[in-house]
Amino acid sequence: MGLPLIGHLARKGFDTLATDLDTSKKNRVEQAGAAWVPEVAELAAKSDVVLICVGYDRELRDLLHNPKLLSAARRDSIYAVLSTVHPKTVQELAGSAKGIHVVDATMCRGGKAADEGTLLSFVGGEEAIVERLRPVLAAFSSDIVHTGAVGSAQVAKAVNNLVMWACLVADHEGLALAQRFGVDTEKLRKALLISSAANNALANWGTQTMAWAEDDMAIVAEMAAGCGLSLPQAGVNREICRALKPRRHKLEEYGR
Repeated sequence: MGLPLIGHLARKGFDTLATDLDTSKKNRVEQAGAAWVPEVAELAAKSDVVLICVGYDRELRDLLHNPKLLSAARRDSIYAVLSTVHPKTVQELAGSAKGIHVVDATMCRGGKAADEGTLLSFVGGEEAIVERLRPVLAAFSSDIVHTGAVGSAQVAKAVNNLVMWACLVADHEGLALAQRFGVDTEKLRKALLISSAANNALANWGTQTMAWAEDDMAIVAEMAAGCGLSLPQAGVNREICRALKPRRHKLEEYGR
């Protein structure tokens, strides 16, 4: 997700720096119009806003506990967590941060929207900080929603993911049923999009890789367990997503 965001930021006139543990991305970053910096401390020293796109909670903690980054960070700078992680992780990091503002700014609508600059960004943090961040997010987001305090954007994203993967599982089952009865599934899919069964996963059928489905649902499960809430459908969908992940959208394999 990071590379298309870099391109949008650079095209919108932001002085854009980027770094990654994978140095093979350097050429693509520079082709997108950004400057590559080899170390996160150097990036922190030169940036008023830092957008963080790491994969997991532990990577986020490692980054924001890095003493070199913290000592180099500009005072009053904003560190926006675009990653999907547990709300408590962001809240803990925001609570322990000194001299910087840690907020969460989760993204919805997927890779296609990232390429087109039409993402939905949920943002959790103090209103004044969110307003400072808004012009940056607007470079790649067509919609920006302030969800409340720090961590609330992670809650919003978790709910989005819970519903999205449930829809995708239902789409698989419905179209597999139609296929077994000899119905043209693509024709039916288009018809369903103007019915009460319409959903975003169905509209973007064939484009979701499900690469993050299991991780998304693991966060949902941990959140639910932490607050004593039973989510039986989410639990079942997590198991189904795990089975579907390597199959993508091959209906002929569904249910085997």
